[in-house]
Amino acid sequence: MTLLPLAAAAGGGSIDGLDAPRLVAAGFTLLQRSAPLVRALAGRRTALLLPSGPQFLTALAASDGRGAVLVNPLAAPAEIAFQLADAGVGAVFTVSALAGRLPAGTPHVLLDDAPRTARVVTPDGTSEVDLGSHFGLDLAVDTDEPGRDEECAVVYTSAMAGTPLGAILTHRNLVANARQTVEAAQLTPQDHCLAVLPFSHLFGLTTTAMGPLFVGARVTTMPRFNPLAAVDLLREQGITYLVGVPAVFAGLAAAIARRGGKLGSDALRLCICGGAALPVALQDSWHELTGVELRQGYGLTECAPVALFNRVGSPNRRGTLGTPFPGCEVTVRDPQSNAELPDGTPGQICVRGETVFRGYVRGGEHGLQVRDGWLGSGDRGARHADGTIAFLGLLKPMFTRNGFNVYPREVERAIGELPGVSTVRAYAIPEPTREHDVAVEVTGTVSEAEVRAWCERRLSAYKQPTTIAVVPRVDGA
Repeated sequence: MTLLPLAAAAGGGSIDGLDAPRLVAAGFTLLQRSAPLVRALAGRRTALLLPSGPQFLTALAASDGRGAVLVNPLAAPAEIAFQLADAGVGAVFTVSALAGRLPAGTPHVLLDDAPRTARVVTPDGTSEVDLGSHFGLDLAVDTDEPGRDEECAVVYTSAMAGTPLGAILTHRNLVANARQTVEAAQLTPQDHCLAVLPFSHLFGLTTTAMGPLFVGARVTTMPRFNPLAAVDLLREQGITYLVGVPAVFAGLAAAIARRGGKLGSDALRLCICGGAALPVALQDSWHELTGVELRQGYGLTECAPVALFNRVGSPNRRGTLGTPFPGCEVTVRDPQSNAELPDGTPGQICVRGETVFRGYVRGGEHGLQVRDGWLGSGDRGARHADGTIAFLGLLKPMFTRNGFNVYPREVERAIGELPGVSTVRAYAIPEPTREHDVAVEVTGTVSEAEVRAWCERRLSAYKQPTTIAVVPRVDGA
């Protein structure tokens, strides 16, 4: 299958007890039965403003033939409006709880009751679409067939210059990374994945949705992560496969300690961590609590996203990012000359292969660059003699919070638009359970409360400043 949703359907897996073929068929039915939706999408992209769940796959299928902007449910209304306008979105797939964040008059589809029904809302009116009479899909898969080389998803990232850029990922990119996940993680139809990462983040979409679905495994979603509830699911639901960021595993480790000190699950076999630097101490404690190795991986949105991983079947090299994913090439290169560096020499981590993205919607000169076929990650690392890569920090102006990227220039730009603000400086504060918190220093004729209220309307939840220091300044001084 050369289209991502069809490849997911063909595996025969399920999300929250709903079969993937049914979810995909519902999406195609929606597109076929709603003329208002087709008119709204003419020559335009879609957007998915959805929590992780079955509706996500239905919306991907209903985006057939056009790129889907994957909007983080934590995004502020101003961020959502920017992404929809920048990407040329014609209609948004969402649910009632999130629809209020959309700009007024935006055509949207409410998928609260999918895959049974959907509600299409346009300026011309509202219509109900029955999805329940669709026929299931019976698909055969050629796993050697590459994905189609056309847009599949757009994800906004790389706001190094202050404005997020829409990275364009093709079906080829995402199908390849899902298949690579299956191979590197040795996923089987018997696996049961607890999906705690958002599907709007490619790490969550590829490793906890598409990879398992490709092989016919089960996926149970947890749209709002709760460590104690997650521990109960791990113990009671036969979960075999768990992917998270360091903050997730730190929270789970604390919850396990509160519940007796040992996980007590014979089913769990594979735990993967990415999104931020993983402390070796957390890897050590996780193994002590669960008996399962916590295997670190590495990637970035612009390569669909996973490029390195401590593969199943090989010893887990704690403290390293692992070795290249199947079909990926990863080298450490000089940031200026782009020449490959010898083992042990620090440089920029670079990726080459069929998962490297097509480019950005616009503003590519401000994003990550591809030189001689190699995508420069903006991350610093060194290669060991055994082929594993060590992460040594960031070359790009960015830090992580709960596994999400925070760009100081973006925070500074947003606050700088508040009337009365003269200057802004945003920076990271180390915070062990969340990697970092956000601090800002502001000069101007504004109050801390005004800055905080402004940020709440314009920045995602994970970009909100923890501390705000305001230095009064008289206008004209």
